[in-house]
Amino acid sequence: MAVLRPILLRGIYRSIRLIGGEKLPLIAGHKLLYSCNLRCKMCPFWRREDERLLSVEEEVKMLDSLKRAGVLFMGFEGGEPLLRRDISQILMESNKRFHTSMVTNGWLLKTKIYEVKDYLNFLFVSLDGPPHIHDLIRGIPGSFSRAVEGIKEAKKHLDVAISHTIMSENLRYVEDMVTLAQKLGVGISVQVAYNYTTAEKLSPTGEGLRTALQKLLELKRRGAPIIESEGYFESVLKSWYGGHGWMCKPWLTINVDPQGRVVLPCYVLNEYSGEER
Repeated sequence: MAVLRPILLRGIYRSIRLIGGEKLPLIAGHKLLYSCNLRCKMCPFWRREDERLLSVEEEVKMLDSLKRAGVLFMGFEGGEPLLRRDISQILMESNKRFHTSMVTNGWLLKTKIYEVKDYLNFLFVSLDGPPHIHDLIRGIPGSFSRAVEGIKEAKKHLDVAISHTIMSENLRYVEDMVTLAQKLGVGISVQVAYNYTTAEKLSPTGEGLRTALQKLLELKRRGAPIIESEGYFESVLKSWYGGHGWMCKPWLTINVDPQGRVVLPCYVLNEYSGEER
């Protein structure tokens, strides 16, 4: 409750501003860099050259701007965030202002967790299937075992969840991944692969995806540690398969690229709207 209290107080203030007609962002996502030590099939970002990255001082200015905008939750990703030598400084500054999370591929996690554990409220570790499937998708042999070792070490210090991306190559392993999360004693967050140009052939479609989503909804109702709500899966199924329109609220989320530019509303459209630094 000590962690949540300042968030709840800021949430009350934010609600008052919403009642007044303001559209305020709730969540900010920030790619700290594009560089990565894996070569995931579905990801376009490791293929990009990093321009000059923000300094810690510029990161702090950006974080202050996001706080003034009404953001409560800050999530860091990459590339691979643990490749940044100043990652602990950046997370420390974020943790002073927001509920802070990070997504990692887990390759460096077992040893790097001690640099970041005190500044994270939640940690997501990417796992996309059983060992042979995960390593195939991620492009580097041994990436599954390194991620699992990292999860086991990290869960000693903070809340951890598997971040699982559904795609055509791992569609039939969805229930297995939920079972793995239960065995490891962590949660699992599930999302469908974005239809980036690099993921077009991997994005799942049709009845196979519907079956997987229905299975996830069933598992959630039975108490599986799936982070997404029942309502989320129900909305996705109604939107994609029931003819209901998808209610997108792009102003709820801000995405910031490694150079401090705001990407609206997300990296799929890749439209820039100025800088936050």
